[in-house]
Amino acid sequence: MKTETGTPIMTTPSAPAPAPASGKSAAPASPAAGFDLARILLEGRAFFALVVIIAVFSILSPFYFSVNNFLIMSSHVAIFGLLAIGMLLVILTGGIDLSVGSTLGLAGVVAGFLMQGVSLQLFGVVLYPPVWAVVVLTCAMGALIGVLNGVLVAYLKVPAFVATLGVLYVARGVALLMTNGLTYNNLGGRPELGNTGFDWLGFNRLFGVPIGVIILVAVAIVGSILLTRTAFGRWVYATGGNARAAELSGVPVKRTQILVYVLSGVCASIAGLVLSSQLTSAGPTAGSTYELTAIAAVVVGGAALTGGRGNIRGTLLGAFVIGFLSDGLVIIGVSSYWQTVFTGAVIVLAVLLNSIQYGRRPKRAAPKPDAPASPPQAIQA
Repeated sequence: MKTETGTPIMTTPSAPAPAPASGKSAAPASPAAGFDLARILLEGRAFFALVVIIAVFSILSPFYFSVNNFLIMSSHVAIFGLLAIGMLLVILTGGIDLSVGSTLGLAGVVAGFLMQGVSLQLFGVVLYPPVWAVVVLTCAMGALIGVLNGVLVAYLKVPAFVATLGVLYVARGVALLMTNGLTYNNLGGRPELGNTGFDWLGFNRLFGVPIGVIILVAVAIVGSILLTRTAFGRWVYATGGNARAAELSGVPVKRTQILVYVLSGVCASIAGLVLSSQLTSAGPTAGSTYELTAIAAVVVGGAALTGGRGNIRGTLLGAFVIGFLSDGLVIIGVSSYWQTVFTGAVIVLAVLLNSIQYGRRPKRAAPKPDAPASPPQAIQA
Protein backbone atom coordinates (compact mmCIF):
# COMPACT_ATOMS: atom_id res chain seq x y z
CA MET A 1 0.00 0.00 0.00
CA LYS A 2 1.26 3.46 -0.90
CA THR A 3 0.50 7.00 0.22
CA GLU A 4 -0.63 9.67 -2.14
CA THR A 5 2.99 10.64 -2.72
CA GLY A 6 3.85 7.07 -3.64
CA THR A 7 5.94 6.33 -0.52
CA PRO A 8 5.48 2.72 0.65
CA ILE A 9 4.24 2.25 4.24
CA MET A 10 6.17 -0.23 6.45
CA THR A 11 3.82 -2.52 8.41
CA THR A 12 4.48 -5.38 10.80
CA PRO A 13 2.01 -8.21 10.87
CA SER A 14 0.83 -9.12 14.37
CA ALA A 15 1.94 -12.54 15.60
CA PRO A 16 -0.89 -15.00 16.08
CA ALA A 17 -1.66 -16.21 19.62
CA PRO A 18 0.22 -19.47 20.35
CA ALA A 19 -2.01 -22.49 20.44
CA PRO A 20 -1.80 -24.99 23.31
CA ALA A 21 0.67 -27.77 22.61
CA SER A 22 -1.89 -30.50 23.28
CA GLY A 23 -4.65 -28.80 21.41
CA LYS A 24 -6.76 -28.52 24.62
CA SER A 25 -7.37 -25.57 26.94
CA ALA A 26 -5.14 -25.49 30.05
CA ALA A 27 -6.75 -26.85 33.22
CA PRO A 28 -7.41 -24.30 36.02
CA ALA A 29 -4.92 -24.24 38.90
CA SER A 30 -5.85 -26.47 41.81
CA PRO A 31 -6.73 -24.64 45.08
CA ALA A 32 -4.29 -26.91 46.93
CA ALA A 33 -1.44 -25.60 44.79
CA GLY A 34 -1.25 -22.45 46.92
CA PHE A 35 -1.25 -24.33 50.25
CA ASP A 36 2.14 -23.99 51.93
CA LEU A 37 2.22 -25.85 55.25
CA ALA A 38 5.72 -24.69 56.12
CA ARG A 39 4.75 -21.04 55.66
CA ILE A 40 1.62 -21.46 57.81
CA LEU A 41 3.61 -23.12 60.60
CA LEU A 42 6.29 -20.41 60.48
CA GLU A 43 3.87 -17.49 60.54
CA GLY A 44 1.67 -19.02 63.25
CA ARG A 45 4.46 -20.59 65.30
CA ALA A 46 3.69 -18.59 68.47
CA PHE A 47 0.05 -19.67 68.45
CA PHE A 48 0.88 -23.31 67.77
CA ALA A 49 3.58 -23.26 70.45
CA LEU A 50 1.07 -21.89 72.99
CA VAL A 51 -1.43 -24.64 72.11
CA VAL A 52 1.26 -27.31 72.51
CA ILE A 53 2.39 -25.88 75.87
CA ILE A 54 -1.16 -25.85 77.24
CA ALA A 55 -1.80 -29.39 75.99
CA VAL A 56 1.45 -30.84 77.38
CA PHE A 57 1.18 -29.27 80.83
CA SER A 58 -2.50 -30.14 81.06
CA ILE A 59 -1.49 -33.79 80.66
CA LEU A 60 1.40 -33.52 83.12
CA SER A 61 -0.56 -31.74 85.84
CA PRO A 62 -4.26 -31.94 86.77
CA PHE A 63 -4.11 -28.40 88.20
CA TYR A 64 -2.87 -26.66 85.06
CA PHE A 65 -5.98 -26.63 82.91
CA SER A 66 -8.42 -24.57 84.95
CA VAL A 67 -9.93 -21.12 84.55
CA ASN A 68 -8.56 -19.90 87.87
CA ASN A 69 -5.03 -21.05 87.02
CA PHE A 70 -5.19 -19.41 83.61
CA LEU A 71 -6.25 -16.13 85.21
CA ILE A 72 -3.41 -16.32 87.72
CA MET A 73 -0.87 -17.07 84.98
CA SER A 74 -2.30 -14.27 82.87
CA SER A 75 -1.75 -11.81 85.71
CA HIS A 76 1.92 -12.88 85.72
CA VAL A 77 2.10 -12.53 81.94
CA ALA A 78 0.68 -9.00 82.18
CA ILE A 79 4.01 -7.71 83.55
CA PHE A 80 6.06 -9.15 80.70
CA GLY A 81 3.39 -8.29 78.15
CA LEU A 82 3.45 -4.60 79.07
CA LEU A 83 7.25 -4.55 78.80
CA ALA A 84 7.11 -6.44 75.50
CA ILE A 85 4.65 -4.01 73.88
CA GLY A 86 6.96 -1.09 74.61
CA MET A 87 9.96 -3.13 73.47
CA LEU A 88 8.18 -3.99 70.21
CA LEU A 89 7.73 -0.32 69.32
CA VAL A 90 11.45 0.27 69.79
CA ILE A 91 12.50 -2.86 67.89
CA LEU A 92 10.21 -1.96 64.97
CA THR A 93 12.34 1.16 64.43
CA GLY A 94 15.51 -0.94 64.42
CA GLY A 95 16.52 -0.05 68.00
CA ILE A 96 16.50 -1.83 71.33
CA ASP A 97 15.75 -0.78 74.91
CA LEU A 98 17.75 -2.58 77.58
CA SER A 99 16.62 -0.16 80.30
CA VAL A 100 13.02 -1.37 80.66
CA GLY A 101 13.80 -3.72 83.55
CA SER A 102 15.55 -1.00 85.54
CA THR A 103 12.80 1.46 84.65
CA LEU A 104 10.27 -1.00 86.06
CA GLY A 105 12.24 -1.26 89.30
CA LEU A 106 12.69 2.51 89.56
CA ALA A 107 8.96 3.04 88.92
CA GLY A 108 8.11 0.79 91.85
CA VAL A 109 10.60 2.64 94.07
CA VAL A 110 9.22 6.06 93.08
CA ALA A 111 5.68 4.84 93.77
CA GLY A 112 6.75 3.45 97.15
CA PHE A 113 8.58 6.68 97.99
CA LEU A 114 5.48 8.73 97.24
CA MET A 115 3.17 6.35 99.12
CA GLN A 116 5.37 6.60 102.21
CA GLY A 117 4.94 10.38 102.19
CA VAL A 118 7.09 13.23 100.86
CA SER A 119 8.66 15.21 103.67
CA LEU A 120 9.02 18.97 103.12
CA GLN A 121 11.34 19.91 105.98
CA LEU A 122 11.36 23.59 105.01
CA PHE A 123 7.64 23.81 105.76
CA GLY A 124 7.54 21.08 108.41
CA VAL A 125 4.89 19.02 106.60
CA VAL A 126 4.64 15.58 105.03
CA LEU A 127 2.62 15.23 101.83
CA TYR A 128 0.75 12.02 101.05
CA PRO A 129 -0.33 12.24 97.39
CA PRO A 130 -3.43 10.30 96.28
CA VAL A 131 -2.97 7.14 94.24
CA TRP A 132 -3.91 8.78 90.94
CA ALA A 133 -1.15 11.37 91.45
CA VAL A 134 1.32 8.58 92.25
CA VAL A 135 0.40 6.84 88.98
CA VAL A 136 0.74 10.03 86.92
CA LEU A 137 4.09 11.00 88.45
CA THR A 138 5.47 7.50 88.04
CA CYS A 139 4.46 7.36 84.36
CA ALA A 140 6.02 10.80 83.86
CA MET A 141 9.25 9.45 85.30
CA GLY A 142 9.17 6.59 82.78
CA ALA A 143 8.54 9.04 79.95
CA LEU A 144 11.52 11.11 81.11
CA ILE A 145 13.79 8.07 80.93
CA GLY A 146 12.41 7.40 77.45
CA VAL A 147 13.24 10.95 76.38
CA LEU A 148 16.80 10.46 77.64
CA ASN A 149 17.15 7.24 75.65
CA GLY A 150 15.61 8.79 72.54
CA VAL A 151 17.84 11.87 72.58
CA LEU A 152 20.96 9.73 73.02
CA VAL A 153 19.98 7.51 70.08
CA ALA A 154 18.36 9.99 67.68
CA TYR A 155 20.37 13.17 68.13
CA LEU A 156 23.65 12.16 69.74
CA LYS A 157 23.91 9.06 67.51
CA VAL A 158 24.86 6.77 70.39
CA PRO A 159 24.17 3.12 69.44
CA ALA A 160 20.89 2.02 71.02
CA PHE A 161 22.52 -0.95 72.74
CA VAL A 162 25.13 1.20 74.44
CA ALA A 163 22.80 4.10 75.27
CA THR A 164 20.09 2.00 76.89
CA LEU A 165 22.67 -0.18 78.66
CA GLY A 166 24.09 2.94 80.29
CA VAL A 167 20.61 4.16 81.28
CA LEU A 168 19.94 0.69 82.71
CA TYR A 169 22.77 1.16 85.21
CA VAL A 170 21.80 4.76 85.96
CA ALA A 171 18.17 3.87 86.71
CA ARG A 172 19.17 0.92 88.85
CA GLY A 173 21.67 3.05 90.76
CA VAL A 174 19.10 5.78 91.42
CA ALA A 175 16.68 3.15 92.79
CA LEU A 176 19.36 1.83 95.13
CA LEU A 177 20.26 5.35 96.29
CA MET A 178 16.63 6.21 97.02
CA THR A 179 16.14 3.14 99.20
CA ASN A 180 19.67 2.50 100.52
CA GLY A 181 19.19 -1.01 99.18
CA LEU A 182 16.07 -1.58 101.28
CA THR A 183 12.48 -2.32 100.27
CA TYR A 184 9.37 -0.17 100.69
CA ASN A 185 6.69 -2.24 102.41
CA ASN A 186 3.02 -1.73 103.21
CA LEU A 187 2.03 0.26 100.14
CA GLY A 188 -1.67 -0.09 100.88
CA GLY A 189 -1.89 3.42 102.36
CA ARG A 190 -4.10 4.58 105.23
CA PRO A 191 -7.67 5.92 105.07
CA GLU A 192 -6.94 8.91 107.31
CA LEU A 193 -4.19 9.99 104.88
CA GLY A 194 -6.37 9.61 101.80
CA ASN A 195 -3.86 7.49 99.88
CA THR A 196 -5.52 4.07 99.88
CA GLY A 197 -6.24 2.05 96.77
CA PHE A 198 -2.75 1.29 95.44
CA ASP A 199 -3.26 -2.44 95.93
CA TRP A 200 -6.33 -2.21 93.67
CA LEU A 201 -4.09 -2.68 90.61
CA GLY A 202 -2.69 -5.97 91.82
CA PHE A 203 -5.50 -7.71 93.70
CA ASN A 204 -8.85 -6.48 92.42
CA ARG A 205 -10.77 -8.09 89.60
CA LEU A 206 -13.33 -6.80 87.17
CA PHE A 207 -15.89 -9.41 86.05
CA GLY A 208 -13.51 -12.03 87.44
CA VAL A 209 -10.54 -10.84 85.37
CA PRO A 210 -7.47 -9.42 87.18
CA ILE A 211 -6.99 -5.68 86.73
CA GLY A 212 -3.44 -6.26 85.48
CA VAL A 213 -4.76 -8.34 82.59
CA ILE A 214 -7.34 -5.67 81.74
CA ILE A 215 -4.60 -3.03 81.73
CA LEU A 216 -2.54 -5.24 79.39
CA VAL A 217 -5.47 -5.64 76.99
CA ALA A 218 -6.15 -1.88 77.04
CA VAL A 219 -2.51 -1.02 76.33
CA ALA A 220 -2.41 -3.65 73.56
CA ILE A 221 -5.51 -2.19 71.89
CA VAL A 222 -4.09 1.33 72.02
CA GLY A 223 -0.75 0.11 70.67
CA SER A 224 -2.41 -1.81 67.85
CA ILE A 225 -4.44 1.24 66.83
CA LEU A 226 -1.30 3.38 66.86
CA LEU A 227 0.55 0.96 64.60
CA THR A 228 -2.22 0.17 62.15
CA ARG A 229 -4.48 3.22 62.03
CA THR A 230 -2.26 6.26 62.43
CA ALA A 231 0.53 8.04 60.58
CA PHE A 232 2.77 7.37 63.57
CA GLY A 233 2.49 3.63 62.92
CA ARG A 234 3.53 4.09 59.30
CA TRP A 235 6.46 6.22 60.45
CA VAL A 236 7.56 3.45 62.84
CA TYR A 237 7.57 0.76 60.15
CA ALA A 238 9.20 3.07 57.61
CA THR A 239 11.95 4.00 60.08
CA GLY A 240 12.67 0.36 60.80
CA GLY A 241 12.60 -0.62 57.13
CA ASN A 242 15.06 2.03 55.93
CA ALA A 243 15.64 5.06 58.10
CA ARG A 244 17.54 7.01 55.45
CA ALA A 245 14.91 6.46 52.76
CA ALA A 246 12.15 7.29 55.25
CA GLU A 247 13.86 10.58 56.17
CA LEU A 248 14.23 11.52 52.50
CA SER A 249 10.52 10.76 52.07
CA GLY A 250 9.56 13.26 54.75
CA VAL A 251 9.18 10.92 57.74
CA PRO A 252 10.25 12.61 61.01
CA VAL A 253 12.68 9.83 61.89
CA LYS A 254 14.27 11.48 64.94
CA ARG A 255 10.93 12.41 66.47
CA THR A 256 9.63 8.90 65.82
CA GLN A 257 12.63 7.35 67.55
CA ILE A 258 12.18 9.56 70.61
CA LEU A 259 8.45 8.79 70.79
CA VAL A 260 8.92 5.02 70.73
CA TYR A 261 11.43 5.22 73.59
CA VAL A 262 9.02 7.43 75.53
CA LEU A 263 6.21 4.92 75.03
CA SER A 264 8.53 2.10 76.05
CA GLY A 265 9.39 3.96 79.27
CA VAL A 266 5.71 4.56 80.03
CA CYS A 267 4.87 0.88 79.46
CA ALA A 268 7.72 -0.11 81.79
CA SER A 269 6.41 2.30 84.45
CA ILE A 270 2.90 0.84 84.20
CA ALA A 271 4.39 -2.64 84.56
CA GLY A 272 6.29 -1.46 87.64
CA LEU A 273 3.11 -0.09 89.19
CA VAL A 274 1.22 -3.34 88.57
CA LEU A 275 4.07 -5.47 89.95
CA SER A 276 4.48 -3.33 93.07
CA SER A 277 0.74 -3.45 93.63
CA GLN A 278 0.72 -7.23 93.33
CA LEU A 279 3.57 -7.53 95.84
CA THR A 280 2.42 -4.58 98.02
CA SER A 281 6.11 -3.70 98.20
CA ALA A 282 8.76 -2.07 96.03
CA GLY A 283 12.41 -3.11 95.94
CA PRO A 284 15.31 -1.53 94.04
CA THR A 285 16.27 -4.84 92.43
CA ALA A 286 12.83 -5.59 90.98
CA GLY A 287 12.79 -6.21 87.25
CA SER A 288 16.31 -7.59 86.95
CA THR A 289 16.74 -9.37 83.56
CA TYR A 290 13.12 -8.55 82.68
CA GLU A 291 14.40 -6.72 79.59
CA LEU A 292 15.67 -10.05 78.23
CA THR A 293 12.26 -11.65 78.78
CA ALA A 294 10.62 -8.74 76.96
CA ILE A 295 12.99 -9.13 74.00
CA ALA A 296 12.31 -12.86 74.00
CA ALA A 297 8.54 -12.27 73.85
CA VAL A 298 8.95 -9.92 70.90
CA VAL A 299 11.18 -12.38 69.03
CA VAL A 300 8.96 -15.39 69.77
CA GLY A 301 6.05 -13.32 68.46
CA GLY A 302 7.72 -13.09 65.06
CA ALA A 303 9.21 -9.59 65.07
CA ALA A 304 12.53 -9.05 63.30
CA LEU A 305 15.32 -7.62 65.44
CA THR A 306 16.48 -5.66 62.39
CA GLY A 307 13.24 -3.64 62.50
CA GLY A 308 10.27 -3.06 60.24
CA ARG A 309 8.48 -6.37 60.92
CA GLY A 310 6.23 -7.36 63.80
CA ASN A 311 2.85 -6.66 65.37
CA ILE A 312 1.12 -6.44 68.74
CA ARG A 313 -0.79 -9.69 68.31
CA GLY A 314 2.35 -11.75 67.81
CA THR A 315 4.10 -10.04 70.72
CA LEU A 316 1.24 -10.85 73.08
CA LEU A 317 1.31 -14.48 71.93
CA GLY A 318 5.05 -14.53 72.55
CA ALA A 319 4.57 -13.18 76.09
CA PHE A 320 1.95 -15.84 76.82
CA VAL A 321 4.20 -18.57 75.42
CA ILE A 322 7.06 -17.63 77.76
CA GLY A 323 4.78 -16.97 80.75
CA PHE A 324 2.73 -20.15 80.42
CA LEU A 325 5.91 -22.17 79.86
CA SER A 326 7.59 -20.77 83.00
CA ASP A 327 4.50 -21.22 85.19
CA GLY A 328 3.94 -24.71 83.81
CA LEU A 329 7.47 -25.73 84.76
CA VAL A 330 6.86 -24.40 88.27
CA ILE A 331 3.59 -26.32 88.60
CA ILE A 332 5.17 -29.66 87.66
CA GLY A 333 8.09 -29.01 90.02
CA VAL A 334 10.94 -28.39 87.60
CA SER A 335 13.98 -26.66 89.10
CA SER A 336 14.30 -22.92 88.48
CA TYR A 337 17.70 -23.57 86.91
CA TRP A 338 16.10 -25.72 84.24
CA GLN A 339 13.51 -23.02 83.67
CA THR A 340 16.31 -20.67 82.63
CA VAL A 341 17.67 -23.33 80.27
CA PHE A 342 14.28 -23.88 78.65
CA THR A 343 13.65 -20.16 78.26
CA GLY A 344 17.03 -19.67 76.59
CA ALA A 345 16.37 -22.58 74.24
CA VAL A 346 13.03 -21.05 73.26
CA ILE A 347 14.72 -17.73 72.45
CA VAL A 348 17.39 -19.37 70.31
CA LEU A 349 14.78 -21.43 68.46
CA ALA A 350 12.63 -18.33 67.89
CA VAL A 351 15.55 -16.37 66.43
CA LEU A 352 16.41 -19.33 64.20
CA LEU A 353 12.84 -19.55 62.90
CA ASN A 354 12.81 -15.79 62.31
CA SER A 355 15.95 -16.00 60.21
CA ILE A 356 14.40 -18.86 58.23
CA GLN A 357 11.14 -16.97 57.70
CA TYR A 358 12.62 -13.61 56.74
CA GLY A 359 15.52 -15.16 54.84
CA ARG A 360 13.21 -16.95 52.43
CA ARG A 361 12.61 -15.21 49.13
CA PRO A 362 9.95 -16.31 46.68
CA LYS A 363 11.45 -17.76 43.55
CA ARG A 364 10.54 -15.91 40.41
CA ALA A 365 9.81 -17.79 37.25
CA ALA A 366 12.40 -17.26 34.55
CA PRO A 367 11.00 -15.07 31.77
CA LYS A 368 10.35 -16.91 28.53
CA PRO A 369 12.25 -15.62 25.53
CA ASP A 370 10.02 -13.78 23.09
CA ALA A 371 9.51 -15.31 19.68
CA PRO A 372 11.53 -13.49 17.05
CA ALA A 373 9.34 -11.05 15.21
CA SER A 374 9.21 -11.23 11.44
CA PRO A 375 11.05 -8.40 9.74
CA PRO A 376 8.93 -5.52 8.57
CA GLN A 377 7.82 -5.76 4.96
CA ALA A 378 6.84 -3.11 2.52
CA ILE A 379 3.44 -3.99 1.24
CA GLN A 380 2.40 -2.31 -1.93
CA ALA A 381 -1.14 -2.23 -3.07
